[in-house]
Amino acid sequence: MPETKVAALEATGSDFKTFHHTIIKRRALRPDDVAIDIKYCGICHSDISIVEGIDSIFKRPIVPGHEISGIVSAIGQNVHKFNVGDRVGVGCFVDSCGKCKYCQAGEEQFCEKGVISVFVGDDYAGNQSEGGYSQSIIVKDRFVLSIPDKLDLAEASPLLCAGITTYNPLKRYGIKKGSKVAIVGLGGLGHIATQFANKMGAEVTVIGHSESKANEAKEFGAKAYEILKTPEDFTRLDGQFDFLLSTVAVKLDWNEYFKLLSVKGIACSVGLPIENQEFSLQAMFNRQNTLIVSNVGGIALTQEMLNFAAENDVHPKIEMIGIDDVPAAYERILNSDVHYRFVIDMSTLKK
Repeated sequence: MPETKVAALEATGSDFKTFHHTIIKRRALRPDDVAIDIKYCGICHSDISIVEGIDSIFKRPIVPGHEISGIVSAIGQNVHKFNVGDRVGVGCFVDSCGKCKYCQAGEEQFCEKGVISVFVGDDYAGNQSEGGYSQSIIVKDRFVLSIPDKLDLAEASPLLCAGITTYNPLKRYGIKKGSKVAIVGLGGLGHIATQFANKMGAEVTVIGHSESKANEAKEFGAKAYEILKTPEDFTRLDGQFDFLLSTVAVKLDWNEYFKLLSVKGIACSVGLPIENQEFSLQAMFNRQNTLIVSNVGGIALTQEMLNFAAENDVHPKIEMIGIDDVPAAYERILNSDVHYRFVIDMSTLKK
C-alpha cells in the first residue's frame, strides 16, 4: 500500500495548532482507481467545522481538505478517461453506490446507501477516508474531475466546493439573461456566485456590509452594491429581484429580505448558520415567494461548472499559503479575514 505524507489533526477540538506532519497509507491502486499527486488544496469553512467538532465526531486524527487539484500519477487497468499527466480535481466526495435513483440521475450527493465524503468518516469497507492536506490521494475514476487547461490549477481548487455550491442553485433555477439576482455576501462563496450569475447573463446586485468591497463587487460583475441596514433600505429595493442567493452563515431577518423579491421570487441559502432561522409565512404570502436551501451538485454538474468557469473566465480570488500556515488561516477565516479563499501549496508539505 502506498504511503504519503499528510498534515493531520489530533482529537483536540478547536486547538488548531495541533496539526502535525505524519505518514499514512493509501489503498493499493484498484482497476478503476486514479492516483493523484496533489498540488493544491483549498480551505473551506466546513473543514473548520469538522475540525472544531472532532472530539465528538472522531476519536482519531483526521486529514481535512476537499478542494483538491493535482496531476494524475497512475491509473488502474480499467481507467480510460484519464491518463498520467492529466490535470484533475477531487471535490467533496469520493464514492457512492452508483445504483440508486439519485446516483443514476447524477446526484451522488443524495446516494441512498450514503455518499462517501473525502475525509469525513469511513468508506464502504470500513477504512477511514483522509482528505487533501496530503501529498497524494487515490480516488475511484468516476469521482475524478478534469481541470480544463484554461483554469489555473490553484484557482480551480475552490471551485470544487465553493464553485459547485453556488453554481448548482443558479443553474437549477434557470438564471439567465434578463434575470435580476441579489447575492448576499461577497466572501468565499459570494464572489464566485457573483461571477457565475453575471456570466449567465443576469443583472447582479451584491448585498454586503462594508463599503470597502463595493469596487471589487463590480469587478466581479455586479451592476450594483448595496448595504441594507434599516427597513427603509429594504423598502427602497422592494420587489426588485427574481432570485436571491444568501452565501452567509449568519442569521438573517428573512422577513425583510422577502421584501426584495418579485412575485414568485425565490430566496435560496447556501450559507448554513448554526442558529435557527425565523420568518413569517405572511411575509411570503402576497408575492407567493419561496425559501429554499441548496446542497452541492453531483459529479456531472461539477464538471459542467468547471467547463463553464473555464469558458467564461470565472476566477476565484485566492490567497496562497503553506501547510504550516493552516492554523493561522483557520483563525483568519473565523475572523472573516481572507480575500477570498485560502489555497494551500502542497509542495510545502515536504517529502
